[in-house]
Amino acid sequence: MTAPTTRRRRHDPVVPDTAVLPPGPSTIDLHTHTTRSDGILDPATLVSAAHDAGVRLLAITDHDTLAGYREVVAAGLVPPGMTLVAGVEINALVTRDLGLWEGELHILGFGMDPDHGPFEAAMAVQRDARRLRFSRTADRLREIGLPIDAQLADLTPGADDALGRPTIARALMAAGFAVSVEDAFTRLIGHGMPGYVPRTGLGPTEAIASIQGAGGIAVLAHFREAPQRPDVLGELVEVGLGGLEVHYRSFDQAAVEAVGRVAVDLGLLATGGTDYHGDLGPYAESHAQLWVPPVVGRALLDRLGAT
Repeated sequence: MTAPTTRRRRHDPVVPDTAVLPPGPSTIDLHTHTTRSDGILDPATLVSAAHDAGVRLLAITDHDTLAGYREVVAAGLVPPGMTLVAGVEINALVTRDLGLWEGELHILGFGMDPDHGPFEAAMAVQRDARRLRFSRTADRLREIGLPIDAQLADLTPGADDALGRPTIARALMAAGFAVSVEDAFTRLIGHGMPGYVPRTGLGPTEAIASIQGAGGIAVLAHFREAPQRPDVLGELVEVGLGGLEVHYRSFDQAAVEAVGRVAVDLGLLATGGTDYHGDLGPYAESHAQLWVPPVVGRALLDRLGAT
């Protein structure tokens, strides 16, 4: 493959003159995060907020864990009329230089069996790697004069929780070293910055295989570059990629149309979601900017064999 010479930042701004104008409240959100990974709402609160906003098909896609999904289902907290899909997001490492931001592709999984032992074992290894990176990042920040030990003192994650850099970013904000999560990534803990520590873990092929092995569908998340990167998409499809996130909250209309055409051309399932973490405001505000056509939900449930 020929790698491009430029790399995008994690969250490029939306082109304002072609913004998606939702025709009504979206009943679907297939990309959300809770306190079980790097979101700020606990799973039950997120589910309630989504339901209040009109969502009737929801996926909690915490990084490397199904703990939030299990928690809500076990407590019987899925509201009547809402379908909650087991979901996950895996930040998969690409070992070749393909010009990808931080050398990662984010793979969403939907419909995995939460009792599938090999999948849970793979996610446990991922979570261990996250904890190690988290600790090393805190050490690195302390070494460069940006200690956040006091801000992290009360953090007591469970074994099923997946630690992430947004939590580090919020600690940097609390310590007065950053003004926002985006600022913390841009200046301090993003790729190439003084507090950056490389990730370790599964590659795309292994991530897709883990999801498929548990009966799930693997979907490439927020890949705006899809129309320009047939090389990347082709390789992923060959190893089992089943879908492409088309209706991503921060995609403009042009991106939705372009990525959507790629999904159709490759026979990939289209999905969509807010990628809600909570740092930019209440869930309802992010939901108001999202439009996922109802056909997307029907297609996903059909593919998963739901009735």
